[in-house]
Amino acid sequence: MRCPFCNAEDTSVINSRVSEEGDRVRRRRHCAACGKRFTTYETVELHLPRVIKQNGNRAEFSRNKLMTGFLRALHKRPVPTEYVDAAIDRIVQKLLSLGVREIPSRSIGELVMQELYKLDKVAYIRFASVYKSFQDVGDFQDVIKEVQELH
Repeated sequence: MRCPFCNAEDTSVINSRVSEEGDRVRRRRHCAACGKRFTTYETVELHLPRVIKQNGNRAEFSRNKLMTGFLRALHKRPVPTEYVDAAIDRIVQKLLSLGVREIPSRSIGELVMQELYKLDKVAYIRFASVYKSFQDVGDFQDVIKEVQELH
């Protein structure tokens, strides 16, 4: 690591500590050229896959959009916020574990439906109605029947 004061390349680590959260390493460094000390932080850099939209356009994955979808489906439903956060974390972890650079938005929608099904059946049906573009009451009846049979 280059020294931020004199730009020398000969620096050494004096001390390393893991943050309380365990997600970052703090390193105290010493420059052999100018003698100054400085601190660096090391964190993991994770890349979520880009999302391939229905129209073929690509977009960055947005945790906020995922949260918005959950909140719309769960509007006025008795589901604690920490359950929603945990469901979103599971989806993000799944996307990271796939190790792909791109993923169709439909695949993310399927993951959302799986999580909503576990959280709240009404929210699941709400989301499914938009996600699957229900055309009439029969579509609702089919999903409700499916939920009742699996429940």
